Amino acid sequence: MSLAIHPSAANQIPQLTDEFRLAALAPRPQELAATGLDERLLADLTAKHLHGAGTLTLAQLSERLGLNGPIVEKTLNFMRREAKVEVKPRIEGTGSLPYALTDRGRTSALDALLRSGYVGPAPVPLADYVRVVQAQSVHARKVDRASLHRAFEGMYMPDDAADQFGISVNSGRAVFIYGPAGTGKTYVTHRLARLFRDVVLIPHAIAVDESIVQVFDPLLHKAVHVGDRQSIMLQHGHDGRYAACERPVIVTGGELTIDLLDVRYEPSTRIYEAPLQLKANNGMFVIDDLGRQRVAPDALLNRWIVPMNDHRDYHSLGSGRHFVTPFDVVLVFSSNLHPLELTDEAFLRRIGHKIYCGYVSREGYEQIWENVCHERDVAFDPEIVRFVLAELHARRDVPLLPCHPRDLIGIALDKAAYLGSAHELTPELLTWAWDTYFVSMQVAGTRPMNWAQGANNG
Repeated sequence: MSLAIHPSAANQIPQLTDEFRLAALAPRPQELAATGLDERLLADLTAKHLHGAGTLTLAQLSERLGLNGPIVEKTLNFMRREAKVEVKPRIEGTGSLPYALTDRGRTSALDALLRSGYVGPAPVPLADYVRVVQAQSVHARKVDRASLHRAFEGMYMPDDAADQFGISVNSGRAVFIYGPAGTGKTYVTHRLARLFRDVVLIPHAIAVDESIVQVFDPLLHKAVHVGDRQSIMLQHGHDGRYAACERPVIVTGGELTIDLLDVRYEPSTRIYEAPLQLKANNGMFVIDDLGRQRVAPDALLNRWIVPMNDHRDYHSLGSGRHFVTPFDVVLVFSSNLHPLELTDEAFLRRIGHKIYCGYVSREGYEQIWENVCHERDVAFDPEIVRFVLAELHARRDVPLLPCHPRDLIGIALDKAAYLGSAHELTPELLTWAWDTYFVSMQVAGTRPMNWAQGANNG
């Protein structure tokens, strides 16, 4: 019996478990026509699985393809009529018949592998993928003040600054976080990621006409177990061609190149790989350390003009083949550089929210120091932090960065552990830590750039 809940209503019923909600969003197909796939595409994919494994039972093929037994059985019968697959003798002690390729089937499998090296669960049609992305849009879920403050729990974050981040995440518009190094921009984005822990469906692959584009990436997507495990041969759960995952949070930095934002074809494997922003759909995509990539900032930023305006992204498979997907991400840019050093005001107007992360007040510094002491299981001594502020920061005219307490305490405790000293902070240890931490600045005779003026002008 199938679940009688319309997919558009699934996200509006809070009492539904993830298992029922996802099953309503993408029900498991019960017949071949419901998969939206051509029988020959499924036959080619089945042949590739059999070519790699040698023999597989109906249950094993169902598990690998993410399709229920009757659909796989119909595909196998189609392949048997074309003399591409045969039934082998039953293995002793098992109740299942193994299937294997015939000589003709092996030739067909090799031909299929030459056209596409993808071997995995069956893909979902592009139209189905678009529907699912829209139904579980990241912008349909709103962050309330309480959940945002929980995300920043244990971290020094003034209420007005936390509210600014919450408003920007809810806005559906891109966010630009900027400020000097060490002000916690990257740390903030990782804390914001805590807001995206609900479960969504990520397809293993999508079918664009006869081509298959791989989407699910175990290095970037965190799969979760949903409900009681049921045999894929039965009519239970969501469509097995999707993986249930936490909303994706993908962070890329200086290693980002423009080709990672386009569909990539790997000649050695003959596999199309989805770009990063498509893998991030229904989640958060952070471009960290903007301006440090090997591509000009303007080229990178211009890549986002159309997706930000239209909430759609345009892709090419080569040979003039194109397809369109939703652009459903919380897009975050983060940089140590002032925005006007990276692009012009016309582009910045397209980005809804610009948030400056700067130096902290004395009170904020003391709070961060106390938090770090608690994390490192070391006694918090107000006299010690006053010494650091008066004798180290003030005398050397070094402004207060949020990263300083964590770094200085860590270095001081490193030396204490090496010497076998007590696990506590002393003025001597912290002075040594300071000299170690800031040695390059002392040698160069420089002082940190004054970002306060830049922030006011921005």
